[in-house]
Amino acid sequence: MLNNSSLIVLLLALFVFSCSKSEPIGEPIDTTPDIIFTITFGGSLNESGESIIKTNDGGYAILGYTQSKDGDVTNKIDESFDYWLLKFDQNQTLQWQKTYGGTDNDRGSHIIQTTDNGYAILGYSASNNGDVTTNNGANDFWMCKLNGNGTILWEKSFGFLGADNGNAIIQTQDNGFLILGVIDISASNGQGNSKITGTKRHAGGDYWAIKLNSDGEKEWSRYYGGTFTDTPYDVIQTNDNGYLLVGASDSKDVDIKNSKGSYDFWIVKISESGTLLWEKSFGGSQIDEAYAMCDSGDGNYLIIGDTRSNDGDISTNNGAADLWLIKISPEGDLIWEQNYGGTSFDVGRSISKTQDGSFMILGSSRSSDGDLTKNNGQNDAWLLKINDKGDLLWQKTVGGSNIDFAYSAIELDNKNIIAVGETSSNDGDISTNKVFSDLLIFSTKQD
Repeated sequence: MLNNSSLIVLLLALFVFSCSKSEPIGEPIDTTPDIIFTITFGGSLNESGESIIKTNDGGYAILGYTQSKDGDVTNKIDESFDYWLLKFDQNQTLQWQKTYGGTDNDRGSHIIQTTDNGYAILGYSASNNGDVTTNNGANDFWMCKLNGNGTILWEKSFGFLGADNGNAIIQTQDNGFLILGVIDISASNGQGNSKITGTKRHAGGDYWAIKLNSDGEKEWSRYYGGTFTDTPYDVIQTNDNGYLLVGASDSKDVDIKNSKGSYDFWIVKISESGTLLWEKSFGGSQIDEAYAMCDSGDGNYLIIGDTRSNDGDISTNNGAADLWLIKISPEGDLIWEQNYGGTSFDVGRSISKTQDGSFMILGSSRSSDGDLTKNNGQNDAWLLKINDKGDLLWQKTVGGSNIDFAYSAIELDNKNIIAVGETSSNDGDISTNKVFSDLLIFSTKQD
């Protein structure tokens, strides 16, 4: 048997041995991912990547818009803005690209892959020619259903005399679609609800949800908001077949019952048929805007955006604007909130769950302090990874000396992250800029 002295010596030896196999005590392990690549696509005018999805074949597809008819843009005949769809395989090889639109301003916002391995794309259109058969005035929601090769199977426009912009689309449990965006209520003179009941009090821009069947025929439409500006950006179908809509509201009346001040995160729960079940505002006395959400995996929801407040629901602010994350219950109760950023302007634009149960957040930043360690100049694309408690695991900025924005990201099967946005830089992390703004793609490798 070991005596007490021998036992102490053995324990000390084991402690020293175990410490020698790890990082030095007091020094953090650097888990910041390396950039695998940055790529720009564009021509002599302006391009942007707005939405990216992982496709069923292991590759990915990007929807944005293009103004150019040269450079990397093919089969485009004029310099108006068109939807721009690019399909890549799992080896980052561009398989095909397509543009969609007419001779006016058409900009793609959101893409999904459908259950038949085709695609559905949404944005807004001011055209009434080319691929667009109808325009009701200014901008309309414009949705296209595509096959797996990007050929249009059908297209639909929804709108009235004002600027009606489509921002988000999901395929519903019944294989139909819910499309969401902002409707100009004043210009529509109250039109936009399937049943007009007490809508004269609404004005300005409202959340507008339209339910379609699998062929794109409208089943119902409803708008929600007040007399100022209410803009939705994301939607999820909930377990009860209803929907959760998120965005920002500047209103303090009609459907908004508890405004916190200026713009707030505004969360709306509706039934399967569009009836407003509840609404909640989150924020402080300044501007707070929500842009994206995801299921947190435990029956609750995470919602990301940005805040300029340091009061109300916001416990702290690093300065200017911070990326702000909240977790809510299915009933809309605030579970916790967390901000990320530095002393300048930092914003969040997308959030998704990763294979290891963590969460990936994408946005942009002008800070080089606080949670950030580097800024290349003006706005950089900003990628963060957090755990399920909201703790920051790592963060990475990508950009050059000019303006660089990021809007959407996915995790591939190999755990690499692909993010998209736009860039005007040609230095730093960005090696090439065609002219003006280019569509930006960058990839990072997780440990």
